[in-house]
Amino acid sequence: MTNEWDAVIIGGGAAGLSAAQMLGRSRRRTLVIDGGQPRNRFSSSMHGVLGHDGLDPARLLETGRAEARAYGVEIVTGTVSALTDEGAFLRVRRSDGQVDTARTVVIATGIRDELPAVPGLREEWGRSVLHCPYCHGWEVAGKRLGVLSTSPASAHQIELVRQLSDDVTAFTAAAGPLDEDTAARFAARGVGVVTSAVRAVHRERDALVIATEDGADHVVDALFTAGDPVLGLEFAADLDLERTEAPGAPLAVDMRGATSHPRVFAAGNVTAPFANVPVAMGTGSMAGAGANAMLVAEDFRLAVAERTARRNAGWEERYAAEDRFWSGRVNASVAAIVADLEPGTALDVGSGEGGDVVWLSERGWRATGVDVSPTAVRRAMEFASTRGVGARFVVGDGAASIEGEFDLVLSSFLHSWEDDFPRIRMLRDAAERVAPRGHLLVVSHAAPPPWHEHPAEMPSFRSPAEELALLDLDPDRWRPEIVGIRRRDATAPDGTAAHLDDGILLLRRVG
Repeated sequence: MTNEWDAVIIGGGAAGLSAAQMLGRSRRRTLVIDGGQPRNRFSSSMHGVLGHDGLDPARLLETGRAEARAYGVEIVTGTVSALTDEGAFLRVRRSDGQVDTARTVVIATGIRDELPAVPGLREEWGRSVLHCPYCHGWEVAGKRLGVLSTSPASAHQIELVRQLSDDVTAFTAAAGPLDEDTAARFAARGVGVVTSAVRAVHRERDALVIATEDGADHVVDALFTAGDPVLGLEFAADLDLERTEAPGAPLAVDMRGATSHPRVFAAGNVTAPFANVPVAMGTGSMAGAGANAMLVAEDFRLAVAERTARRNAGWEERYAAEDRFWSGRVNASVAAIVADLEPGTALDVGSGEGGDVVWLSERGWRATGVDVSPTAVRRAMEFASTRGVGARFVVGDGAASIEGEFDLVLSSFLHSWEDDFPRIRMLRDAAERVAPRGHLLVVSHAAPPPWHEHPAEMPSFRSPAEELALLDLDPDRWRPEIVGIRRRDATAPDGTAAHLDDGILLLRRVG
């Protein structure tokens, strides 16, 4: 059984729940899969968290889960074994075999601290063996403190700890010999240095005994050290997410938490291994908002595609409802203008049943027509065959569906009764297909036909000058040759003589 979600958040710590809250408040169907192993589970209190100083981390998560559930977020216990890309969604396979699909995923699995291989160290982790001077330093300030170096970067941690106490001992064997500058800095601030390797740590009453290879025992009240961050992202290996060169190779993200995969966001220690709880919460909030913003954009994009498909289907129904829709004769305004142009390649956008394309082909143009209606395209091909011309016709949605450039790109009466019909965008697409020194010819209705019974029901028609302004083409690349209205003779449905006004926009690409 597969469950479908807008968003799946992998990891239910401070980062994951912050992302869940943002998505839940955005009315997204959201699932949190929580392994129940937060990084700070070894500590009974957290600090540096505004408004929650000294709070048990478990209480924060309990409150966060309740808040997220209040917004409809579902939270389950489990782990993820595989995350795969299925195009329009991501497939999330849990370790128990359950499968979920999601339009977006937020990875907030945090890290695991791989501590130095010193017996007794892990047993005291989170109690008297600490890692963050900001998170735990105040509680041991003024006491006997030690720092177990793991690399040359530990010098910074030693200096931070010295701010907390005058009695600081640095165990530096794992980091190698101190350089002269660092040794001088430590000496100046009274930091004791033990160069013999630490072989074991054990508790005696209220103190911590650190045994070194030289046989000495060193007594401290608390020991700071830094574990190697282990991210555990094997479940996402197939996505090949971009990583940074920071310790642990965390996921590379932008300020919204977006990763190198368009549907994957990340937050918390999986992006910043040394971040504290407030930072994790902040990145989670941004990742949740970023994921929702991506979904919002996709919702609008899908809605436009669906509406366009319906509109295109409407044109197909319109053509299919009659044996033939148009007369097959070329538009008089098109014929009058094109007669002055040197034949070359031509593209007719919205070619219908092919009258203009066939006319162009008969006059030496290598013409292509594109239309959204398969029925119209079929009839155009049949019409071209009966006239013995090699015109090409393609089913497609405007010039954007055709490759190449053309000496003439024609758009003749590309109108729609739909309020959101993207006429200007389609005309810009048509302009993109014009070759250097070629022409864009737009022929449009300038007014309703005089015989129309309800002209107020017709769509509003812009003037050629208004459309030229809306196209906003580069004046260094385009030169207007005709911008105006032309009157042509027509016959009304009752057989009487009439006239129609055509808007004409003829532009030449000069650059």
